[in-house]
Amino acid sequence: MPNTPNIPTQIALPGHVAGSGRLDRLANTARSYADHAVAENTRRAYARDWTGFARWCRMKGVDTLPPSPELVGLYITNLAAPSGKARALSVASIERRLAGLSWDYAQRGMRLDRRDRHIASVLAGIRRRHARPPMQKKAIGPVDLRAMLATLGHDLRGLRDRAMLLVGFAGALRRSELVGLDHGKDDTIEGAGWIEILEAGALVTLRGKTGWRAVEIARSSSKVTCPVHALECWLPFAKIEVGPLFTVVSRDGARALERRLSDRHVARLVQRTALAAGLRSDLPETEHRALFAGHSLRAGLASPAEIDERHVQKQLGHASAEMTRRYQRRRDRFRVNLTKAAGL
Repeated sequence: MPNTPNIPTQIALPGHVAGSGRLDRLANTARSYADHAVAENTRRAYARDWTGFARWCRMKGVDTLPPSPELVGLYITNLAAPSGKARALSVASIERRLAGLSWDYAQRGMRLDRRDRHIASVLAGIRRRHARPPMQKKAIGPVDLRAMLATLGHDLRGLRDRAMLLVGFAGALRRSELVGLDHGKDDTIEGAGWIEILEAGALVTLRGKTGWRAVEIARSSSKVTCPVHALECWLPFAKIEVGPLFTVVSRDGARALERRLSDRHVARLVQRTALAAGLRSDLPETEHRALFAGHSLRAGLASPAEIDERHVQKQLGHASAEMTRRYQRRRDRFRVNLTKAAGL
């Protein structure tokens, strides 16, 4: 994984230690480990955060270095209440920008004190004035999913996208986890996990946000909606025996290339097939795209499944049951009537 642009590598031998072949090799290995300390998508997001901050600083005629809490406080104020036609960012986006700036400064051997009053008090005021409940993506249920699958062809691209939708739904995988899967263990350095196809189903081993976890994807009663059967159709037809599980298909649709799909493909796939299936066709296209995304698949499994919540939590890879309940769209809403139970 390449270093984030404009970030010098800080892993090096101490200044008072003379270099040698062995120590230099260790330093190179340490730099390689450091490059993999943060997920590639996160590094890209942090790089965009720094680029936006640096552009704003240039426009104001100030320097980005050294870190200045006063300057950063003014920057996040501008993000929350921009002048002109710029769009104000949400509280979550501003907090993510702050995290990106802190990480970028740390890579330069500097520290941005986010607890400084010039940042902390401004951010607290932004939260108080602008914070809103998080916008949730629409959950895609089994009926919706069947309609989406019906819009796909049976060519190479259709086989791949069908397998991605079914595996993403049945495994409740994050989009980065889905496209990060390899055919086998240790196939690639950047892989997020691998998959084993067994008689009873598929066993997915993942390195997720909460550490390593195993996800069981059982076979369905119907081949049309069976995620394992979809994989068994895609893999031999695409001639994938090693490397990324889901790859780019050539323009003519005749062959699968070696390049791994971007996680953005998952969101676009969900949006495209949901639109083609007529889900919420009453909405304008821009609102429709905002309503559906990769998380629609995760929420879709969590919401209708009438099983013990612990099993759902394990499948989603959540550290807490509270996080799992956020994905369970209206699953338990009004099921228990506490008003009547209280005697009213």
